[in-house]
Amino acid sequence: MLRYALARILWTIPVVFVAVTLTFFLVRSIGGDPFRHGPLVGLTAQGGWQKYGDFQPQSIRDNMRRRYGLDLPWYEQYGNYLTGVATFSLGPSLSYRNRTVEEIIASQGPITLELCLLALAFGLLLGIPLGVASALGARSPLARLEGVASSLALALPAFLVGTLLIYFFAVRESLLPTTGWDSWQSKILPSVTLGLVPLAYCARLTRGAVLETLREEYVRTARAKGLRNGRVLVAHVLRNSLVPVLSAVGPLLGALMTTLFAVEVVFSIPGLARHYVSATTASDYPLLMGMTVVLTLFVIAANLLVDLALAVLDPRTRER
Repeated sequence: MLRYALARILWTIPVVFVAVTLTFFLVRSIGGDPFRHGPLVGLTAQGGWQKYGDFQPQSIRDNMRRRYGLDLPWYEQYGNYLTGVATFSLGPSLSYRNRTVEEIIASQGPITLELCLLALAFGLLLGIPLGVASALGARSPLARLEGVASSLALALPAFLVGTLLIYFFAVRESLLPTTGWDSWQSKILPSVTLGLVPLAYCARLTRGAVLETLREEYVRTARAKGLRNGRVLVAHVLRNSLVPVLSAVGPLLGALMTTLFAVEVVFSIPGLARHYVSATTASDYPLLMGMTVVLTLFVIAANLLVDLALAVLDPRTRER
């Protein structure tokens, strides 16, 4: 097991390198140099940037490009970027006065991370039992309801689900707050909104895996030996059915990233979403690349943990 874990950890190194390299070149190809063309921007007293007009002396533009290292050849910028990622020194932000990229990520990143983990926990803790119950009563009303609910959860966009939840639970009934992230009550609606897709996927995967496992010969043998149904379900059926569910956790986290920012905007959560939007519109390359790298590393780390968990549940995966 230790050898397998070390091999998986070493395998993540080239994956991280490729992800970091792609991030650098893709982000830099979006809009070119923010100080070379167009209206020049400057710092405001509130810490933002303000446009000063279309015509500015070239010396000012050159000073700004020199300050942020944009006058260097691309390979030197790339080398400095790799060094910064390795030391988590991502440089100053172009959009926020006197703040570095790592300071912004350290202050708002934990909120985004907590939202992802709460949504994933919501999906797993409810989706797995729902899938098991649906499989055990394959032709029951619960199974039909699970199929319809899963289809709706996968079809409806997150911003629409969030808006409906706000209307029913906050505006109409006044049960929960609509914005913020400062209390456990304010975390319920965003976590449910983001967690509906993992819940639907986990329920469907669990149902299919349980139905397939129930047809296996070793399950019939265990029942023929007189083992109780509860023991057979936990020790044989559920243990083997969790393998495909855990395998989907990594891709699910990647899918959550596509709806994460919409949820943060709908519920006014002070996470990385607003910084991501402002960094894109202001061509704040250091901040945009830093947030992209951090989110990518989070998904890679989650996939590594999933692989290790699968190796514990199913030792055969170590041989693949």
